[in-house]
Order: sequence, then structure tokens, then C-alpha cells
Amino acid sequence: MPTLTVKLYSVLFKFFLKRKLQTLIENPNFNPNSISHGVVTRPDESIAAANPSFSMDGIATKDLHIDPFTSLSIRIFLPDSAIVSPESVPNLRVRVPSSKNFKNLGKVSEHGVVYGGYLPEKNGRNCRKLPIILQFHGGGWVSGGNDTVANDMFCRRVAKLCDAVVVAVGYRLAPESRYPAAFEDGVKVLNWLAKEANLAECNRSLGNGRIGGEGNETLGREGRRQQIVDGFGSSMVEPWLAAHGDPSRCVLLGVSCGANISNHVAQHAVKAGNLLDPIRVVAQVLMYPFFIGSTPTHSEVKMCNSYLYDKSMSILAWKLFLSEEEFNLDHPAANPLTPRRETPLKYMPPTLTVVAEHDWMRDRAIAYSEELRKVNVDAPVLDYKDAVHEFATLEVLLKTPKAQACCEDIAIWVKKYISLRGHEFSY
Repeated sequence: MPTLTVKLYSVLFKFFLKRKLQTLIENPNFNPNSISHGVVTRPDESIAAANPSFSMDGIATKDLHIDPFTSLSIRIFLPDSAIVSPESVPNLRVRVPSSKNFKNLGKVSEHGVVYGGYLPEKNGRNCRKLPIILQFHGGGWVSGGNDTVANDMFCRRVAKLCDAVVVAVGYRLAPESRYPAAFEDGVKVLNWLAKEANLAECNRSLGNGRIGGEGNETLGREGRRQQIVDGFGSSMVEPWLAAHGDPSRCVLLGVSCGANISNHVAQHAVKAGNLLDPIRVVAQVLMYPFFIGSTPTHSEVKMCNSYLYDKSMSILAWKLFLSEEEFNLDHPAANPLTPRRETPLKYMPPTLTVVAEHDWMRDRAIAYSEELRKVNVDAPVLDYKDAVHEFATLEVLLKTPKAQACCEDIAIWVKKYISLRGHEFSY
């Protein structure tokens, strides 16, 4: 059975979440801007600030707003293992260095502003390519965020254990942005990663030719380094991903309702095929997916009032996510085994499913995994005893041994697909 702490927290969690869901349903007083651009985090969430310098845990983070028409954003988590010789990189933990250190730290703009974060070397000699993990947070469609304290801690742990660059997606929340907004945001980020990878390759091509003698950078007629820039003269290439991201080793990881988004993005990647070059989705991880259906499973009947998320509250969340015209528990966004599914299961990438013993959604997630195995897709299930929904990602449970063990288990499986050939068993 779950601990007494989990039981008590579950009572409070369900009380406040139910109030939030009912308030959003009964009093949908939205700011016009929130409807047009969307909301990616709620004011009551605890937010972790981004730090582009490597912190004590060896992770640097950066926030980017990637869509001019919506509030879609991402947070990049870069582990220090991406640097071949970490000792050769200056200590960048101090954001405002003294004037005598300007030459050693970051870049100084014409206005005298210092960027104290990590900036990859232009020649790329000290840069190591790492796989990319595209992460989608949970929150029942209406809460959570890619920059919350809980998600920040979880992504840092994943980046460290998997030795990968984690890109956490801040998708638009319901009910301000209903289906298919969150799913479209997931696809947009995958397409954005493909675009960035192609722009980085073009930049490298421009850097192959050298003008002005050996040892100099590629220079134009006016002596400036050639690179792809936007209309404001800023580089269009994201430097961290260009220097350290390997688009041919991309993994999708979804938590709770984020697993539903991950599964949709995986289907999009299958249909897109070579149009996503050089992105290759090699695997996906579904952590206690937010699956549901009109025909109840055994666990849905037996544990409908289980810890944290009970079935009635989850249905409220689905009513906020799907429009009244589209609301159906067998909607493709809710039920992965619906006949309306467009992508055949046999084309899906290897899929690891994580389930908890005291989670009423577990049986449908296990059934989906079984169907994948029937068509020869590598689809194991990690079933954790005495665990509840979001046991490895909820802020109050993140430091428990079970949460740590879950991330370690995920890393072991993921490394089968993201390790370079010949190094699969070197961990």
C-alpha cells in the first residue's frame, strides 16, 4: 500500500484539483490574449528559473519561445557531459562578472551587456553530440508546465541519467486551447527540431570554405563570419542544439497526458517519414499514460476512486480538453486502440510503458503495450508495486527511492536505442 504521506497528500491534491476543474468549467472567464495565444502555465504553479550556466548538478537550462503566433515554448536541459573536456570551460556560474573577466566569460554586446551562460566553441572541437529527448509534461491537460519545479527536477534527472539533451515542451493548456492545440504543439516542436538541424548543417557547410588563410573563420567580403541570420541580423541556429544535439537519435517521453501527446507525435513521425530528415524517432517512453475508453477495464472499475486522479476527475479534464461536439471517451486522443486510429501499430517505434499498481488507468496502458508486442514492436512494461499515478514526477515524490529507480530503469532501456553502435553495453 502507498505510504501514509501519499494518502494524506492525495486527499488534499484531489480536493484542490477538483475545485480547479469545476471552476474552469463553470466560470470560463478567459483573457482574450490567453485564448488567442494560449496559456502554458498557471499562476499558482511553482516555477524554476532557467540557468544557462552549468549548475552544481552539471545541468544548464535555457528557455526559448519558438512560435510567434502562440505561447508555445521549450526548455533545453544540457548536461556537462556534452563537453569533451569540462575543465577547459571557464566557470560560468557567476552571471555578472567583473570587467577584468569580460574576455574570458561569454560575449559582450555593443551595449556592454554580458551573457554569462554557456556558449559552445565555434570550432566544435570541445563539443560532444548527444541524443535528444523530447519531453511532454503531465497535468491533466489543464495544469503543469515545462518550467515548473517538479518538471525541472525530473528533466534534470533524465538528462543526467540518459546522458542526453532534454527538450521539455511548454504546450498550450486547456480549456483556453482545446484539442488539437496540445497535439499540434508537439508536432510543431518536432518540426522545429528538424528545421534547426538542417540550419545547423547549412551553417557548417558555410564554415567549410575558408577565406584569408588557414586558421581563420569563414569570412564574407566585409570580413564578417558567414552564418544564417534572420531579418534582425540574429543567428537563426540554436547554438546548444547545433553543437550538441544528434537529431538521428531522438526519443519521445510523455508523462500522464503528455504520454498521449508523445504517442500522437510518434504517429506523426511515422507518417512524415523522410520529410523529417534528419530527425529519427528511435523510441518513446509512456509514463502512466492518460488513456481512457467508453468500455471500462478491470482497473477502471476496481480503482475508479484511486489516489491523486480518480476517474470522475479525469473525465472532467477530458471535457475541458475536448470540445462538446468532439467529446467521446473513445476519441483517438483518449483511446489508443480505437478503430479510428490512422497509423498501423506495426510502424510505431519501440515503446516503453511505465504503470503504477494503484492507478486506475494502468490496464488500458498495458493493453496498448500488448497490442504493440503482437505486431513485433519492442514494448515492455515497467510495473511498480505500491506506486500511484505520477509517482516518479510529482514534486513531493521526486526524491523517493522509487522515483529514482524508475528514472534509472528508463535510462537503461532508452540507452539500447540511443547508444552509438558498438557502445550499447558500455554503461
